[in-house]
This record gives sequence, C-alpha cells and structure tokens, in this order.
Amino acid sequence: MRKLKIKHPIPYPIHIGFDLEVPQAEGPRAMIFDLAVQDYAKKLAARLDISAGLGLPGGEGVKSLAAYGKALSWLAQQALPRDTTLYIVGGGSLTDLGGFIAATYLRGVSYISLPTTTLAMVDASLGNKTGINLPEGKNLVGAFHAPEGVYADLETLQTLPLPTFKQGLVEAFKHGLIAGDELLVNVEPLSLDWEGFENYLARAIAVKLQIVEADPTEQNERRKLNLGHTLAHALEGATFGTMPHGVAVAYGLLFAALLGRAHGGNDLVPTVLKLLQWLSPPPPPRFSWDDLTPFLSRDKKKVGKALNWVVPKDMGWLEIHPVLQEVLLGCYEEFLSLVSTLQSSPIPKSQTEQV
Repeated sequence: MRKLKIKHPIPYPIHIGFDLEVPQAEGPRAMIFDLAVQDYAKKLAARLDISAGLGLPGGEGVKSLAAYGKALSWLAQQALPRDTTLYIVGGGSLTDLGGFIAATYLRGVSYISLPTTTLAMVDASLGNKTGINLPEGKNLVGAFHAPEGVYADLETLQTLPLPTFKQGLVEAFKHGLIAGDELLVNVEPLSLDWEGFENYLARAIAVKLQIVEADPTEQNERRKLNLGHTLAHALEGATFGTMPHGVAVAYGLLFAALLGRAHGGNDLVPTVLKLLQWLSPPPPPRFSWDDLTPFLSRDKKKVGKALNWVVPKDMGWLEIHPVLQEVLLGCYEEFLSLVSTLQSSPIPKSQTEQV
C-alpha cells in the first residue's frame, strides 16, 4: 500500500492499494455509489455500518442537474443532518457529482472519496474540484470542496473493461508531460504487475498533488493541468458526452502538441501518437472548427474575451496564452488529417441517457 498526503490548503490522506482500511466516520453516514460497482459498495457499506445508500449510473450523463437534484432530494428525504459524512464510491463522473453534492447539501457536509476507476484515482478524486455539466458545456457548475480522505482500492480496477482502464491512464500520461516524467509518459509497456502499477499511480498522483498544493484554486500554476482539456471538453460537448473523457483528452493532447510545434517547441506529436496507438480509440466525428466554437466560447478557462490554451513547448515546459485564430485553424486541419488514419468505428453524435 502507498500512502500520500495533500498538505495544503486542507490536509487529507490518500491511500492506494488492496484491502484498504477505510475509516468509519463518527455521526450519521450515507453512501452514494456507482451502480457499476454496487457489489463492492454494498460490502463496504456493511463493513462501515452504512444503511442509507443511493445508487446512480456512472458515466458523463450522471453529471447533470437532474441527477444532482435527485441526490439532494434523497438526502433530504433521509433527514440527514449537517454532521453527516457521505461516502462517494465510483468513477470520475460519480466522484465529481458526489463531491459537489457534499459541497452544497446543507451548505456543505463531510465526504470520503472511494474512486473505483483509473481516471478517478489519478485525477477526479484529487484536488478538491467538484462539479456537474450543463447542456451548454462541461464542468460549468462546481465548487472547491476537500474530502476527509481518498481511498483507492485497486481491487476495483480488476474488473474494469480494458478500454476504460486504459482511458483513465491518459491523465497519468498528461501528468508525465507536465512534469517531464519519462516513466509516466511511457505507457506502452505498462502491465498489470500490481505492485509496479501501484507505484505508477502514486507517481502520477504526486505530480498533481504538487501542483494543487502550489495553486489550490487554479489562479496560475494549476492551469497546467488543463493541458489537452480545452479541445477535449469541446469534443465531449459536441458529442453530447458520448466520447469518453480519456479519449477526448488523448485527442486534446494531440492538438496541444500540434500547437506546441507551431509555436516553435520541440515536436511532441510522435509521443502523443504513441499514446493513441496504445489506446486505439475510435476516431472522432469530423467536426468543423465552427461546430466546436460554441463550446470553446463557453470554456471555463476563458478570461474576458480571451481563451487561454496550454501550449507544450517540450516535456516539462508549458506556456499558457491565447493562440491566433489562423494557428488554431491550421493545427486543427493537421489534427483532422492525423486522426483520419485511425481505423475504428466513429463515436456517435447521439445524446447519452440522463438520470
């Protein structure tokens, strides 16, 4: 087992491994869990003596106003008071939603995060960001709210579909680009040697923790964690959430690498293409730039009229600034040319099921 700790602004432990000892909170306890891991959640609830539980479907569709309202009403119907501790069990989307519920129910209650996917373990459960989506864009509603602790039980990864397992590690790859960490970037030889994988996760998490501690509310340094996410969120919005987050970020990283090259940086395009070859995602729909513009215009990283892009000049060397429209359009044409070589069925444009 690996033990880490975030020290600032609110300290809390992060444990990674098998057979973790999850603390039993004092006072009332309730659980909100992803239906995909309901057997694990029920075992955990029995061990922690939690009788109140609400299961919700995972996936991006759960980060909705409808699911948020449903969960708040359920908590109120249980008459759960302000000293309640919520146990949030699930993947990245459920983690984001559950943290936001905890941040806003009765103006804030305690919660413990139990991530059950690679994405949730290396990214969504860390850094105190919580939130939901609007039809107009991703993560447009949220709050900073720290958990009492994060307990990542690797047992929950053993039944993940391989594509889901891989897609979550795109965020670890991104952390490697940000930190200039060759080990994190080299995902191809990664295998299910669980001890080695535990160390890999801990290394990826440590990168994010260092950045979050330096800039908890994303005023400066933390903006680096948005690498690849500007285009990614637009792709997710344009596909109505049907494109998995990890796939969207992988494509976003390719576009970011093209921006870096266009700005005179070292060429990271081959490095990201290796990630895409390992991931083997379906190619995105061939949206025009105008199709994506409405989502880009509402991006939460926009300041005034300027949209800042995270531009990687090299591993460990990132710049954050607006990019000229002609550069964006030129790089997007290159992007479409590169992704057209991927041989898979395209991601549909249909709306995902909502709660």
